[in-house]
Amino acid sequence: MKVDVDVKSDQQQHIPVPPLEARIRCSRVTLPVINVDRLRTAKLLVDRAVKERKVFSLQGPYPVVRAALRARGWVERRLLHNPRRGRCHGDQQAEGMEETDSSDDDDDKVQDGDRDDSADEAYDLMSRMVRNETTHFYWTTRRDSVDYLSLQKDQMTNHYARTGCFTTKVGLCTSLRNLQWFDSTDPQMFFPRCYRLGAEDEKHAFTEDFRLTACTSLLQYVTETAGGVWEVGGATELDEAKQAQGFVKQHKLQASQRVGAGLIDTALHVCQEYLNSLEHCDIDVALETPPALSVQEWDDFIRNYYLVIHDGVTLDRCTEYAECCRSMLVQMQKVCPQLETDGLCNIWIIKPGAKSRGRDIVCMNRLDKMLNLVGRDTSLIKDNKWVVQKYLERPLLVEGTKFDLRQWFLVTDWNPLTVWFYRECYLRFSTQPYSTQRLDSSVHLCNNSIQKHFQPSASRDPSLPAENMWSCTEFRSWLASAGRAGLWEEAVVPGMREAVVRTLLTAQDGVEPRRASFELYGADFILGRDLRPWLLEINASPTMATSTAVTARLCPAVQEDTLRVVLDRRYDRDAHTGGFELIYRQAPVDVPQYLGVNLLVEGAPLRRPRAPPCKTFLQSRYELLRKAKPALPTAERTSGQENRLDQAKKVTPPPKLTVEPTLTFQPMLEKRHRLAAPSSSCPLPKLSERSPLHASRVRLRVRGEQAVAATHARRANVLSITRLSPSLDIISLRPRPANQSTHPSSRSTQTAHVSCPILRMHRYLSLVHQHHVDNYRDEEPQKS
Repeated sequence: MKVDVDVKSDQQQHIPVPPLEARIRCSRVTLPVINVDRLRTAKLLVDRAVKERKVFSLQGPYPVVRAALRARGWVERRLLHNPRRGRCHGDQQAEGMEETDSSDDDDDKVQDGDRDDSADEAYDLMSRMVRNETTHFYWTTRRDSVDYLSLQKDQMTNHYARTGCFTTKVGLCTSLRNLQWFDSTDPQMFFPRCYRLGAEDEKHAFTEDFRLTACTSLLQYVTETAGGVWEVGGATELDEAKQAQGFVKQHKLQASQRVGAGLIDTALHVCQEYLNSLEHCDIDVALETPPALSVQEWDDFIRNYYLVIHDGVTLDRCTEYAECCRSMLVQMQKVCPQLETDGLCNIWIIKPGAKSRGRDIVCMNRLDKMLNLVGRDTSLIKDNKWVVQKYLERPLLVEGTKFDLRQWFLVTDWNPLTVWFYRECYLRFSTQPYSTQRLDSSVHLCNNSIQKHFQPSASRDPSLPAENMWSCTEFRSWLASAGRAGLWEEAVVPGMREAVVRTLLTAQDGVEPRRASFELYGADFILGRDLRPWLLEINASPTMATSTAVTARLCPAVQEDTLRVVLDRRYDRDAHTGGFELIYRQAPVDVPQYLGVNLLVEGAPLRRPRAPPCKTFLQSRYELLRKAKPALPTAERTSGQENRLDQAKKVTPPPKLTVEPTLTFQPMLEKRHRLAAPSSSCPLPKLSERSPLHASRVRLRVRGEQAVAATHARRANVLSITRLSPSLDIISLRPRPANQSTHPSSRSTQTAHVSCPILRMHRYLSLVHQHHVDNYRDEEPQKS
């Protein structure tokens, strides 16, 4: 129940306020009718989808994908609407997403397709049930719509990271230069020459290329004007060549204005110098040698070239130079694969970075205007996003109209590289007849996003489609009518496949591989007169808008077949893949996990080795022995004693310690066995019981310590045990008898008897010390 009270304001009424009137209204609350059976069915579908990990999220105009996933038992978890982010995870990918064809060819169709199933209450109910579940399949227009870094290994997504190395204009231009490391094919065989104008070295290379192309274009003009044919194996009449090139004199010049034949000589000289440089004939030329033409001479040549080609000024003596020009063109064609498609007007197409669908792309044929156009935007120059590419002036025309091809291919893995090629493609026509004298985008750019704004020209052939699109089947029929039906399978399709695979090989190291990811790409090709395909660019997230009858049939089919490859074939390896055909699968390559550059050098400090315990013990005992008998005062030494002392130092050899055969030792006994010292409760083992031990005679040479205060040669016999090997276990020392002769020339030795492997060393050192002390006391009274 709700009560509404209407009160009139006394400020608006000057009459007395009447009593309040209350009106009581009854309003019924209508609740939605819940279908129990419908709810139960939805709950069962959701539980099954969650159990089988079939929860997907979709963002973008893909109603076909949504319907195909629901038919397979998947339940959609709707993504929250987020505004388009300005940057992605990584600069390369952000740039790639800005430059790629992002499904915006038909804005009206996009909005309608995105709201097809929004009113279905059953699916909305199921989406609310899985709002807290994990999404296992993402299909989005842009990669940054999903947090790529937080994806789990089993979550699938339709994008790879860092694909800008081949889906951007700058990335494709740079990557194909590394083709020599992967394939022996020259990239100029399928990709027009391309330069980054933001780099100074490439800007200089573009200037040199423009000048050389002007020379070859002038030679072609001379040959075709004289009625000759220079193409190897080609046959084109003069009127057809002029018609294809738009040879219409738009400027009426005075008949007296002519250009001399010196322009032809300059072009021939420049071409010959180029051929010599390729053959390294200029290797011995000094660095001080001036170039073939100076800067001023080049400016004069380009200005006269513009007068002849663009303004229609007559060139003298073309007939005389025709044969020489034809011979030079034949030599140049062997080293310049794109010479036949270069044409006469030297047209280049300038593509700014960070833009798609043909926006701000212009065609120009004058060097100074191109450099000035690029120099205006300093931000694009700083980021190296300006790209200039040679325009194919002599493409294959259908009834005098230019066209290009959109070809789909699918990558399901980058390691090993796995590529699927779609069997069908479609052609996009221009609305205007082809002409190189007009550089309008309506003539040279075939993007549907551009051509939809123009009406077909009245001079265009009426047999061409009004929607400006053909399927490949219709194009093959046209080739068959021209007697070239077999070239589609022999030249066009193999050429497109090879171009795609070689491009992906050059970009493989730059793309971040991920097992559960896949991506559908759209490659744009243009055909030459010999039906050779030339790669123009590769787009991520190609448009799936059904803007024409051709795309309305092909785009839903390619989306359905993509799901067959990435989902159905995942559970059944023999599943039907639709129009996709596996054209390349690389051998698996083990890529080590990248952990960053580690410049740390680890090591351990060098420490002075510690003396073994036995050495320290012997040194300490000998110090006590040496201090027990002090040296004689210097004043008490007589001259005879000093002489005898000096003679003993020179003649007497150092004493040696002889270990008799009873010595038993083991080299690593001290380290391997730590036996306790013998005691009364622990009797010593016998030598016969220790089988690992062996007896040998070892002579240990011990340096004698020459005491400063020694007064007779007998003191030289005092041993200084300063270096003993820790691997020998010296058992016992038996001092030499006192009455033994000690002649200076005789080699004094000490004999050690070993009776047991381990004994206390200080016991025997004490005996030696006591022996020397007693001898010293006995000799002192005799001297006195």
